[in-house]
Amino acid sequence: MSAVVVFIIFAICLVIAIPISISLGIVAVLPGAFDASFTASAGYVIRSMVGGIDSFPLLAVPMFVLAGILMAHGKISEKLFDVFVYFLGNKRAGIPCAVIITCLFYGAISGSAPATVAAVGSMTIPLLIELGYEKDFSTAIVAVAGGLGVIIPPSIPFIMYAMATGESVSELFLAGIVPGMMISALLIFYAYYYCRRHGEDREKIQAKMDQLKAKGFFNILKESIWALLSPVIVLGCIYSGVASPTEAAVISVFYSLFVSLFIYRSIKVKQIWGIMVEAMKTYAPILFILATSTAFSRVLTLMQVPQDVSAWIMTHFSNEIVLLIVINVVLLIVGMVMDTTPAILILSPILLPIVEHVGMNPIHFGVMMIVNLAVGFVTPPVGVNLFVASSLTNVPMMQIAKKAMPMIGYFMLALLLITFIPAISLCLLS
Repeated sequence: MSAVVVFIIFAICLVIAIPISISLGIVAVLPGAFDASFTASAGYVIRSMVGGIDSFPLLAVPMFVLAGILMAHGKISEKLFDVFVYFLGNKRAGIPCAVIITCLFYGAISGSAPATVAAVGSMTIPLLIELGYEKDFSTAIVAVAGGLGVIIPPSIPFIMYAMATGESVSELFLAGIVPGMMISALLIFYAYYYCRRHGEDREKIQAKMDQLKAKGFFNILKESIWALLSPVIVLGCIYSGVASPTEAAVISVFYSLFVSLFIYRSIKVKQIWGIMVEAMKTYAPILFILATSTAFSRVLTLMQVPQDVSAWIMTHFSNEIVLLIVINVVLLIVGMVMDTTPAILILSPILLPIVEHVGMNPIHFGVMMIVNLAVGFVTPPVGVNLFVASSLTNVPMMQIAKKAMPMIGYFMLALLLITFIPAISLCLLS
């Protein structure tokens, strides 16, 4: 069976709405089922699935998922938002900018874009609407800024990329800091432009600020300091060498549990079981996708698909600039129709040899790939962030996407800068 037929069957499975984990399992088994001499038998596929999830670095994923859910239930995102509003609320576009920065910080805790949208959006979108901002704008800004959750470390997609390529998780985390900050700055610039053009209800905003200022700076800081310390502790443990990313993920779970139970007292002991169940329900689909996509990527390797694709691309696109643009377009299209995890595990082994051939650093390529796929979180038809944001406000997904287009344009500008200026990603590694 040829690789083209395999990908056609895979596309058909997706079109007829077969779950992606099952679709990947089907196409992983088919080549061996139709050709008895092919190495990848059904037994090989099953062993690859089990081997693919038997990984110590991969244990960080369920831990960060659990930490993110604990912090959402523990109202930690609310504490973060309050301190940023205190400092920015009186300035033009201060409230939307506080939302973006909250997404940035929460992403540095959860490592997940949908989790960031759900946690930050459920609290900030009603407030934005109450303060007079348009409902679709309020929803769109959270949906797009939530994409920072996969760029700012710790990032679950960076862990997946490290697993697929053998690169250092810590170096990938470090490489994501400057690109994430740059994208945040661009989104803040757009928010300022939008609010200057469309105006704000300063009377409502001032009333909110007076209410917040009445608490006093030290009371706000006292309430927020534990939330602000969360990313500092997690990333500090990693970069100081005290803990590996997986161990830091476990630390983040215990830290968020302690803060939520004993300091903020926002969750009770009897709620912990429900939170654990929610985390398992969130991670279980990722686990199945991870297992089947690992098996499928190994089958593609046995079919020599990476070598064939690499040879074809290198033959037809010899110019380095054109080559990188083509790869970006491919990744953007894939991000629109496929979940991040299988996209990373399938495409990394195919595309990495190509970019290494033209001298691109694998860490730099990892950042470029993740930023591409982050755009996919806010673009139809998959657009997970759009679905999550839509469920919070009942604004139609396409209406959110339309309002988000200018912000996606800034994301694309950042992507171009990241692609062609390696120092943006690698400056902290030197």
